[in-house]
Amino acid sequence: MNAAPQDGADKAAARRAARAIDALRRGWPIGVEADESRLNLLPVETGAIEQALPSSGSVSLLISASRADTLKLLNQLAAADPSLPIQIRLTAPVSAAEIIAIVDPVLDMKYPMKGPFRSEPLSDPAAARAAMELARHAALLPAFLIVDESEDVVGAEDVAAYVESSALTISAHAKLPVAANSEAHIYGFRSDADATDHIALVVGKRDGSTPVVRLHSECLTGDVLGSLKCDCGPQLHAALHQMSEATWGVLLYLRQEGRGIGLINKLRAYALQDQGFDTVDANQRLGFAIDARDFSIAARMLDLLNVPKVKLMTNNPEKVEGLEACGVTVEERLPVKIAANPHNEFYLDTKRDRTGHQL
Repeated sequence: MNAAPQDGADKAAARRAARAIDALRRGWPIGVEADESRLNLLPVETGAIEQALPSSGSVSLLISASRADTLKLLNQLAAADPSLPIQIRLTAPVSAAEIIAIVDPVLDMKYPMKGPFRSEPLSDPAAARAAMELARHAALLPAFLIVDESEDVVGAEDVAAYVESSALTISAHAKLPVAANSEAHIYGFRSDADATDHIALVVGKRDGSTPVVRLHSECLTGDVLGSLKCDCGPQLHAALHQMSEATWGVLLYLRQEGRGIGLINKLRAYALQDQGFDTVDANQRLGFAIDARDFSIAARMLDLLNVPKVKLMTNNPEKVEGLEACGVTVEERLPVKIAANPHNEFYLDTKRDRTGHQL
């Protein structure tokens, strides 16, 4: 079911990428190498960019293609490939506040006038792609100041090894009676490459029947705070009760907040929704994919739990396709029916109309 275990070289490469992700979150510059060249990058969101900005000359900035689209840069020759990040040049002096206004779409209405700037040929396309992937895994805005030097260096192949990392282990297990069912066990999973922990809750008494399974991506605002903007909390509790009514079930709680963009970026997406954008446009304006989650993680968790077949509770066909592509047999898709409220009705319509969710 799973990919072959990583060898020592792959593990070392994935760990180099994990260290680079940690460096970005701390605001440190990193070097990204590919094709015998190197990009030295300082993350705009966390880095001390004011100190790195020159008083004269020019400043080069790396942003995502979708952010460049918002800034109306994709019609320029150097930005003609929508799959590539975009490198833009600004004339110094420029302030940190001006840089942040360029990269953060939440500020667009407050600072509608930007520039002048122009796109320029990418210094290293492969390294630029890898940098965007690192920013996503660090849950940072995908924007970098191109600087002269850095101490930490990661290769594009290291980033690829990190993305493909399949080294997941069960690190803890205990009984956990829950409100929906007192017969429950919790399993903690840890990745060998990063510090992300995932959880599985096995509900009921396991037997030879096919379990009811729910892949649930972490949603702090919905699951814990009871947000009315989404349907995550009600879906979670409905799934637990449906598993309790079945012979047994498995809840896979995946630490992929905000469809894989992280908690802070999800809150930025909320702010964009307050400005009138739907959840799809909000993610894209932030510079991320519509859905950046990795459902192969769930397949590896099921493999470790020795669950080859499932009845999957979901309205999202991509979850079915994602599991089946990893070798999990989905015997049946069980729809999750949640009543809309005035705060999430538009959100649910968007999931149906733009991302293919179905009952």
